[in-house]
Formats: sequence, structure tokens, C-alpha cells
Amino acid sequence: MSINKKTTIVVSAVLVSSALLSGCGLFGGGDKKEKIDPPQTVSYEDEDVVTEESTEDADQGTEEAEASTVKTELYLIDNNGYVVSQVLDLPKTNSVAKQALEHLVEDGPVTEVLPNNFRAVLPAGTKVSVDIKKDVANVDFSKEFSEYKPEDEMRILQAVTWTLTQFDGVEKVKMTLNGNEMDEMPVNGTPIGETTSRAIGINFDHSLVTDISNTKPVTVYYLGGEEGNYYYVPVTKRVSNKNENNIEAVVAELVKGPGAGTNLSPSLAKEVELLEKPEMKDGVVTLNFNEAIYSSFEDKYVSVNLLNALVLSLTEQKGIESVAVQVDGNADIVNEDGKKLEPVTRPENVNTGSF
Repeated sequence: MSINKKTTIVVSAVLVSSALLSGCGLFGGGDKKEKIDPPQTVSYEDEDVVTEESTEDADQGTEEAEASTVKTELYLIDNNGYVVSQVLDLPKTNSVAKQALEHLVEDGPVTEVLPNNFRAVLPAGTKVSVDIKKDVANVDFSKEFSEYKPEDEMRILQAVTWTLTQFDGVEKVKMTLNGNEMDEMPVNGTPIGETTSRAIGINFDHSLVTDISNTKPVTVYYLGGEEGNYYYVPVTKRVSNKNENNIEAVVAELVKGPGAGTNLSPSLAKEVELLEKPEMKDGVVTLNFNEAIYSSFEDKYVSVNLLNALVLSLTEQKGIESVAVQVDGNADIVNEDGKKLEPVTRPENVNTGSF
């Protein structure tokens, strides 16, 4: 689900999907670069001349910098109050989980690398220790942990849980305060039980639910941010227990879109429909859509951003590793680069920058 895990109107949805080409920066893919000849060695001396030797030195410096860092998902709070992962290059360490939590602390080491329009989650001065045993990350917070604002309580719980469960072998989080057992959050008293997991959800949207007792949670991904700084926001919604197929439920919520007034953009156009029940085989789910899935009806391609939302959302479901898309039963479809669309797996790094 990140570092070590292999581990989401009509007109507006189509415009967003087709305009945000290639998902630049989202999954660390980057833009295509033209091949250029290396600079030639220059025989005269000048401080401003870039020689072949200096270029090699610069490349070596970049490689060394990359080798000394590790991409880490930090769940931070954006300026709309959503808990969102941002992937940052942090120094390599043997204590990656502890380092990740330390970078959630306000006025801590994250200050110099904090993305625009995001803020840290934990109160300033909070100290942490992390001990991972079996599938549980045992976290002890210093007394400063309890000095957060009441409205941030659920955000903190979600951010800590989702940040730690990105690591291999961590499925649950157990929290203590100054070495004392903690079965509820210290400010508003939100129950947390013995451990928490991603089952607690994130960025809840229950706006259209009148009785949650007959529902179950699914997490889907919508677009947040603004032009030049878009990113994927996970949102946990409630769907009817009568819908036994979570895959269909996830697709339906992506088509339905976010709740009114959420500052999020829909991932799929309202006309998108599944033409038949999804098929699962060896971790691959195959979805057969109508032509409304196309981001361009003229060129008949499927936007990478639309695919990303699908893949992020569906791979939150247990057992799904990749997503294959068909249109009217035809598997021979392309992306906006004109390349044949193969089954898409979840990226290791989500929201690596603006696009």
C-alpha cells in the first residue's frame, strides 16, 4: 500500500479525466522526456560552462541523494480538512515507522518539506516510540499527544492508523499514552478498542445514509485539491448490506460521486454503467463498461486518471490486485497515449506531487 506493500456532472467528470493527462506526479511516473545528446567537453575554462564532467558529477549527486532517501506515505490534513496521503522522500533509517510518525508532528522535521496547503497532524512536541510485533504496531505517545483540538480527533486517529499500516506486516495499531493503556482518544473520548486498523475508515461521508445499521463501509477515491495541485482523496462511504458484491458497490459510489459541498470532484461520469457482473480470477477483476467510460468519445481512450481512481478504490478490497477494463465486451482498448490497456495494478506511491 506504499513503501513496502504491493499493495478511488457528466461533462465535468469527463473534462477532469481527459484534461489531467498522464497523472503527472500522482504515482511518480513523470512526464515523457525527449532524448538529448550529452553536452560536449569544452576546452576553455569558464565558471558558467557545463562540461561533460560536471554533468556526470551532478548525476552522481542526484543518484546518491536518491539512494539515501526512501519514499514514505504521510497522511496529512489538507486545507479542506481531509486526511490525505502525500509521498515524501525521507532519510533512510532502520526505524521507518517511527520516522513516519515523527513527520506527522507539528513544527517537527516535516516543517521543511510540508506540501503547500497541508498541515501536520500531531500536536507540537509529541514524542513517539514504535515497536512492531507480529502484525501490530505498538505506539506510545508522550503527554503532548493529548493537546490537540477536539475537531482533529478523528483525523489524528485516521492519519496515525493509515500511515503505519502502509508498512509490510503492519495490519493493526495499538496506542498507549505515556505507557498507559488507551482504549479511547484522550480529548473527545472516541472509542478505539484494543487496536485500530484501516477498517475504521477515513474521511467519512454518510451524508445520504439515514440508517447505518443496515450498511457496510467501502472506501473510494475522488479528486481533491485545485488546478495544478490535484490529488486523490480516500473517502469512506456506507453502502447497503443487501449489495453482496463490494466491487459493484465501489463502482456505483464512484459513479454517484462525492456528497454535495465536499470540494471533491467525481471520478466517473454519471452515465457510466457496468454491462455485466465483475469477474474475479487470480487477483484480477475484469470490468465491462458501456462507452461512457471513454474519456474521449472521438478517440475512444480511457484516461489514466479515471483508471487510477478505479484501481485505488478496488484494491482497497481484499484479494484484488489489479483491474482489467473492457468496453462493450472489447478488451482491445487504449489509454490516451494510444497504448493497449493491460490490467492495472495499484501503484506503490500515491500522490507524489501536483499534476
